[in-house]
Amino acid sequence: MNYKDAVIYQIYPRSFADSNGDGIGDLPGIASKLDYLAELGVDILWLSPIFDSPNADNGYDVSDYEAIMPEFGTMADFDNLLAGVHQRGMRLILDLVVNHSSDEHRWFQESRKSKDNPYRDYYIWRTPKLTADGPAEPNNWQSIFSGPAWAFDETTGEYYLHLFATKQPDLNWEHPPLREAIYKMMRFWLDKGVDGFRMDVIPFLSKDQTFPDYPAGRYGDSSVHANGPRIHEFLQEMNHEVLSRYGRAGEGCVSIGEGIGVTAELANLYVGKDRHELNMIYHFDHAVPREEYRFVDPAPEFTVLELKAIFAKWNLALDSIDPATQATGGWQNIYFGNHDNPRCISRFGDPERYPYESATMLATVLLTQRGTPNIYQGDEIGMTNCAFDTIDEYNDIQVKNAWQALITQGEHSPEVFLATANQIARDHARTPMQWSDAPNAGFTTGQPWLKINHNYQTINVSQQEATPRSVLHYYQKLLRWRKQTLAIHEGTYSDLLPDHPSLWVFERTLNNVTFYTVANFSGDFVVIPVIQGVSLSDNQLVLANLPNQTDTLQPFEARIYERKKTGISDE
Repeated sequence: MNYKDAVIYQIYPRSFADSNGDGIGDLPGIASKLDYLAELGVDILWLSPIFDSPNADNGYDVSDYEAIMPEFGTMADFDNLLAGVHQRGMRLILDLVVNHSSDEHRWFQESRKSKDNPYRDYYIWRTPKLTADGPAEPNNWQSIFSGPAWAFDETTGEYYLHLFATKQPDLNWEHPPLREAIYKMMRFWLDKGVDGFRMDVIPFLSKDQTFPDYPAGRYGDSSVHANGPRIHEFLQEMNHEVLSRYGRAGEGCVSIGEGIGVTAELANLYVGKDRHELNMIYHFDHAVPREEYRFVDPAPEFTVLELKAIFAKWNLALDSIDPATQATGGWQNIYFGNHDNPRCISRFGDPERYPYESATMLATVLLTQRGTPNIYQGDEIGMTNCAFDTIDEYNDIQVKNAWQALITQGEHSPEVFLATANQIARDHARTPMQWSDAPNAGFTTGQPWLKINHNYQTINVSQQEATPRSVLHYYQKLLRWRKQTLAIHEGTYSDLLPDHPSLWVFERTLNNVTFYTVANFSGDFVVIPVIQGVSLSDNQLVLANLPNQTDTLQPFEARIYERKKTGISDE
């Protein structure tokens, strides 16, 4: 099975399963759940960062790229986990965080000692800008985690760049020894048998070396930092030096770019067939907008009309040809949920009135789209957003910094901030996995590092394993069917009702075999309109999340039909 046929399951290790009672998920905990994951039917496990880290940003601030975070276990624990994954026919990829490191990494500790230190140019240092008011930051760039993107270091009297937290200094990819050190580290893990990488904020690696202020009208726009002048040179070098030398013949090891700031029109430059860069990219076009001001002025949630347009645009763009480079035929990693977004059922469904229907409808749409789907831990049981009552219950540095910037000065309402955070904060995806109705959801015997969702007694793996009609069993059934259905892997995509305000109906076709996905994204009963050239009633029902199909879809109902008269049926 190649990466286009696979389904990825993202694990947030800190929140997945705790084996030793310290309240923090760990590698032995993950290993203990491998049979569960194999039975679920996923193919590739993506682990969010497991490297040693002071955890300013929960592991996305790496202090040693070749060591395991002690809270998560040992290298022997990792080797055991990797062997267990492979024994069950799955693959494992790691989260590669190389736009920045921790300020506690030995490279940075050396870099800040003096201007002539051999590691100085591993990071981006600039002299203060002289202004009428005295020395200032080199430009007006803002950190994604609030405040200026430059921090002054007293030792050498210069500023270092940090597009994220002050404890996450940006690495200088212009410096060849830094790049070779990164490639050496990647080989270390691939030589162990790791199957590839998901690459954090990869479009940010190349910076405009003039370091200009933000363009007019784009102050604070993080996408300004993406797609720098040498980004494709760097990725092609990485592919040549590392990625292409591992993995399966013809595809290299698995490589997924987090495509922050990458538009659909630019995607093929990263993942086009002959670009020799990455296998896949995932975009932010339907991610929750979470700039600092959004915590007091939230953006409206995407409608199904907007979602359909976004997915159609990306499918069209990846099949198009870039006029300058002729790049085409790229591939994407698709998702509704991940560690950077609230729970998808809370965004696009109705977890209070229609929890089963919403979760299974979203699964049906995601797992029949064109692209390699990503399931985030807990989505397969319909985990929801968690009610956080105070700012102290949050762990996420983005929330805490935004609170500091917006609320402590008394300029905005704390109530508005907390109400908004309960919609958009990343910690909703990071509450511990709900394994059972035992104390702490069966996640730990100790004090959990983050609040457990109050609904764990009714939404948990054990309960759903024992219930034939559950979100978990539906995922298992859908994944078994998807694995054997080639048209869903690489078939064409066509939206049949792009202007319908509630229904998402699309067609997937390969070698004269056609499937139709029909989904109701609303809490209303909706009559299926006439679709030119398609009579759903004349086709065979393959799978449905609700029984008793008629020409009217029930709230959050989803169905899959096959035009060819073969298949399996449900309900």
